[in-house]
Amino acid sequence: MVASYSPNAGYNTKDRRPTPTPETVPQISYLAHDSCQNADGDEDELQTQNETDDIISQVLGNFGIWQLRSVLIIFLCKIPAAWFMSLLIFTATELNPNEEYWCDTSAFGDAENCSVSEDQCYVLVPYGDANYAIRQCQKFHYEHNFRSLIMEFDLVCLCDIFVAWSQYWHLFGMFLGGVVASRLMRLLSPRRVYIVGIWGLLACGTATGLVNDFSLHCSFRCLSAVCCCFMMTSGQVIFSDITAGKYRKGVLLLYETFWSVGLMLLPAIATFAQSWRQVYGGITSLPFIIVLLLPWLPDSPRWLLQHAEPTAAVEHVMDLVLRAARLNEHCSRVPIDLYTQLELLGERLREESPPARWLELWRGHSHAKLLMLATHMALATFLISHIGLLLNTRSFGRDYLAPNTICMGLAEIVGCLLALYLSQKHDSWKWQWAGGFCIVAGAIGCVCWLCQDAEMPPVYENVLWMFFAALPKAAVSCGQALLIACMSESLPAEKRGPFAFSVITWARVWLLSASFLTVLKQINIALSLSTFYVLVILGGICTCCLRTPQGKQPEERHQQREKEADRFSTHL
Repeated sequence: MVASYSPNAGYNTKDRRPTPTPETVPQISYLAHDSCQNADGDEDELQTQNETDDIISQVLGNFGIWQLRSVLIIFLCKIPAAWFMSLLIFTATELNPNEEYWCDTSAFGDAENCSVSEDQCYVLVPYGDANYAIRQCQKFHYEHNFRSLIMEFDLVCLCDIFVAWSQYWHLFGMFLGGVVASRLMRLLSPRRVYIVGIWGLLACGTATGLVNDFSLHCSFRCLSAVCCCFMMTSGQVIFSDITAGKYRKGVLLLYETFWSVGLMLLPAIATFAQSWRQVYGGITSLPFIIVLLLPWLPDSPRWLLQHAEPTAAVEHVMDLVLRAARLNEHCSRVPIDLYTQLELLGERLREESPPARWLELWRGHSHAKLLMLATHMALATFLISHIGLLLNTRSFGRDYLAPNTICMGLAEIVGCLLALYLSQKHDSWKWQWAGGFCIVAGAIGCVCWLCQDAEMPPVYENVLWMFFAALPKAAVSCGQALLIACMSESLPAEKRGPFAFSVITWARVWLLSASFLTVLKQINIALSLSTFYVLVILGGICTCCLRTPQGKQPEERHQQREKEADRFSTHL
C-alpha cells in the first residue's frame, strides 16, 4: 500500500510542481552548490566513501551537524518515557500507620466501641449483644504534606498490590505500543508516528493526572505508555536511517542514556510538588518543548522512497538531502543527477524481497537455534531486572528516594558507556565481557542475604543496599544496550527485522511480571532483590553464549542492511 503526503510534509500532492526534466536537474543541483560553501577536503572524503553506499549515504555522510541535531531531538523522547515509567517511586510513597494515617471509624457507629488493628486496616465492630465482626476500613484520615496517589484513592492497606497493578498497565502499554507502532509504520511515515505519539502523550498524560477514578488512572497510564513507545520506536527508525558506520552503533548504544538522564531529573520535579497531580503536570511539560522542535525533526528518507508516492517522495527527499548537505558542509558531494539517482534508489527499495518469516529464523547457520534461544532469554531477563531493580528503590526508605533514584540513573549511564567501550575496543569478545560482568554483579548482589540482619545506622544501611542494587543495575544496562544494538549482527538482512521484533516483543511479554515480583518485598527485601539478581546471572550466562561473527566485512558495507533491519523493530 502506497502512503500519500499532506501539506504538512512540505508539499501538496494536488498542487505539486512537475517532475524535473533531465535539462532542469543540473540547474537544481548547481543552485544547491551555489547556495552553500564547500568544505575543505570534501573531495578527499568523498573518494573514501564506500562504493556500496547509496546516494543518501554518499551525500549525508556517516554523521554530521544535521544528524547530531536530529538525534538530540529524538533522544529527548526518552526523558518523558522514563518519567512516566518511574513516577510511582515518588507519587505512591508508603505511609506510616498511627502517624500519618488513621482509620475513620465514623461509618461503623460509636468509635468508643470499635477496636482498630495496628495497621489501621481492620476494625472490630460490635455485632449484637456480645458478638463482634471484623470489617475492613474504607476511609482514612491523613496527615502528610504530600498528597500521594495512595492517599487520593485510599490504597494504604493494599499499597504494594495496587502499585504493582498500576505499573502492570504501564508495562502492558509499552508492549502494545511497540507492536502497534511497528505495524503503523507500514502506512504512516516514522515522523508522523512520532508526532502522533507526542500529541497523544500530551493528552493522555494530562488526563492521567486529572481523573478521580483509579481504573481510569490505570487506563490512561496504559495509553501514555503506548504513546511513549510510538515516539521511541519511530525515533529509532529515523536516526538509524540517517546515521551510518560506527556512529550509528554509538547512537544506538547511547540511546538509553537519555532515559537515565530523565531518571535523574525526576527527583527535582517531585521535590517541589505538593501532590501527585502536580508531578504529572511537571512531567507533561517537556513534551511541549519537544513539540516546538518538531519542525527540525526529519523523516526517514528511505522509508519515504520505499512507501510514499514516488514523485512526491523523491522531491521531498531531495529537499531533505540538500538541506542536510548544506548544514553538514557536504555540498560538493551532491551529484548533478541527484533526482535521477533518488528515483533509482526508490525503485530498488520497492523491489526488495519481503522479510523472512519467523520459522525461518531458526534455520540458516549452525548456531541459529542457540542464537534465537540465548538472545530471547537474555533480553527478557535483562528487561525484567532493569525495571524491577528500579521499582525496588521504594523498598530502601522514603527518606532516601531522591539520592537513590539519582544513583540508579548514574549506574545506568555507567553501564551504557561500558557497552560503548566494549563494542569499540573489544568487539570480538564483547558478549563474553558483558555476560561475565552480569554474572559477577549478580553474584555480589546475592550477598545481601548476609547483611540484612546487620545492625548499623540508617544512612550506612541505605548505602549498603544501594551498592547491592546499583552494581547489578549497571551490568544490566550494559548487557541490554549491547543486545539492542548488536544482537542481529550475524544475520542476513532479510532476517534482522523479524529477529529484532521477535526478541523485543518476547521480552516485553515477560516484562509484565516485573511489577509483581517487587511485591515479594512484603516477605523480605532480600528475597525480592535476589530474584532479580538470579535473573541477571541467567541473562549473563545467555549473553556469554552469543558470538561476534569472525572475518566480517567492514561496518560500512553492512550499514544499508542494518538500516533496513531496524525499520520494523520496536524499541525498549
